[in-house]
Amino acid sequence: MRMIRPEQLEQLKKTYPDGTRVELVRMDDIQAPPAGTRGTVYGIDDTGSLLVHWDNGSGLNVIYGEDIVRKVVE
Repeated sequence: MRMIRPEQLEQLKKTYPDGTRVELVRMDDIQAPPAGTRGTVYGIDDTGSLLVHWDNGSGLNVIYGEDIVRKVVE
């Protein structure tokens, strides 16, 4: 896992405020939702992981520097 600098964490919080819709591109976890699953960001922890309520009910976080999501513009 990559360490996140304070300025990177602040940028993530600006980029993904609570309520931001995201779509999963890649997550390296056997229990990951399928690519293309959408969800809503409800926070960011101190390690830079996005806390997401996935539309399919999953609760896995998006790990900073490992997993990939894209912002959904609706």
